[in-house]
Amino acid sequence: MNHTVAMDGWMSSSFSQNNGGECVEWHPAHAAAHGIVPIRDSKAPAGPVLMVSRSAFTDFVRSTKLG
Repeated sequence: MNHTVAMDGWMSSSFSQNNGGECVEWHPAHAAAHGIVPIRDSKAPAGPVLMVSRSAFTDFVRSTKLG
């Protein structure tokens, strides 16, 4: 499955530091439109994008919050 993701509209956690350190970004508009959540490394915006299901992304966020 091929998905083209817009270059603008990426978001990172509100807990991320402004220096762009160890952070992943996701694209909520793409997720809403296609049901697939694109995730990328904030330090490499032109790099590869990981596509995961909404449920996998929800589980990832939940696990991250729990530590």
